Parts: sequence; C-alpha cells; structure tokens
Amino acid sequence: MKKANNSLLINCIYKAHEGEGIWVGSPQIFIRVQGCAIGCVNCDTKESWDFDEASRVTLDEILNQVEELSISDSREFPIKRISITGGDPLDPRHALDVLEISKELKARGFYINIEASGARLDRDIFAIVDFISFDFKTPSTEVRTSIQHIKKLFLEFPGKFQIKAVIAHKQDFFATYDAFIQLKNDHILIKEWVLTPCFEPGTEFSKKQFEDIVSWNYSVGGPFRVIGQQHKWIYGPNERQV
Repeated sequence: MKKANNSLLINCIYKAHEGEGIWVGSPQIFIRVQGCAIGCVNCDTKESWDFDEASRVTLDEILNQVEELSISDSREFPIKRISITGGDPLDPRHALDVLEISKELKARGFYINIEASGARLDRDIFAIVDFISFDFKTPSTEVRTSIQHIKKLFLEFPGKFQIKAVIAHKQDFFATYDAFIQLKNDHILIKEWVLTPCFEPGTEFSKKQFEDIVSWNYSVGGPFRVIGQQHKWIYGPNERQV
C-alpha cells in the first residue's frame, strides 16, 4: 500500500481573488501543486507540469504558509477559503498528501475547493473537500474527458461541483453542448456548467470570441453560464499569482 510523503511538490502558494467559475471574485488562498501529466495544449500554466522533486515542501510548512496568508491583512476577518490547484492535485503522485492536507485544513476551519482536470476521480478527496471544480476537456485541449466521470460525479456528489469547459472556437462549444445533451438524455442535468473563453498567455483578449460564445449559448437555449477569467482581464494573461 502506498503511503503519504507528508509533503507535496509545490509550484506556489499565494493569495488572490478567484478568477473563474461560479466563485469568481472570492478572496482565497491558492495551493498550486507542481506536476501534471494531462498535457492540455492550451494550458496557461505549463510551468507547473514537471514533477520537480526540488519543489517538495512539507505539509507542516504548507500549513504555516497558509495560516500566515490567511491572517496577513486581518486577524478579525481571516481568509478561510482554499483552492488546491495545479498541476494536477489528483495525480496519484500527489493524491495521498492532498488528502492529508485537506483533512488538516478542514480541521482548521477552511473551506476547500479542489481543481480537478476531469481525467480522474478521487472519492476520498472529493468526500473531504467542500467543492469540486471539474474540467470538461474540449477539442482545442487535445485531451478528452470521460462522460462516465461526470455521471459518477453527478450521482455521488450532487450539488457539490461545477463543470468548466474552456472554449477556443465553435467546435469546442458544440462538443460541450453534445456532451451536455448526452448527459441530459441519461437524465443527468448539470446546472452549474461554466464556459470560459480561452485567453492564452501571449494573446490579446477577444471581445468577439466572448460575444460568439454568448450567441452560441443563446442559440441552444442558454444551458451554460459564460464566465470569463477575471484575473486575466485585470492583470493580463501572462501575470502569475494574481
């Protein structure tokens, strides 16, 4: 049986407002793990892909950093929201320690969001955390998400998740819509399904792309929420830890 390392590969730990999804605008602390084997071609944090052992940090050190960030501006109103992201925090090389730190964060009163790539489920972690942000990979990512994973998420963790899809073009939109209809035909109606216009590093924000996605959504009855990446509008797509 595999054992936890009592440490995690860490890219960075920082405080920022949530930039995307249904919790956009919420102040929180991000724990970004280092290491991802998913390989989305339009990933905006490719620097977090390598499983670099030099980035390993003990769980106690991580918890100390989180506590310091939580109260750095206000001891009266500490930030008690956490987003564990990546990299891929559900990768088997991370998962046992992500579970351990999640248990400790919950014991300290933190609300935990886990960013899941859509490539795998981890029922132990999903049971501990408060919210699951689960990706549906569109054609532009060159990665596929199993519809079965979304079905299981719906059946086992109802009301505890959102589905996010990054939309680069019309093909991405209608691939997402086809998945939505396939699930609906199986009596699985996903209420919190967010479309995020693709805004990659080195590109300019495209108002036209955003308008197109809104228009496509209207054309099929508006089953999705279209929510842009706030942090990229404010700071640009190349800025980190914002």
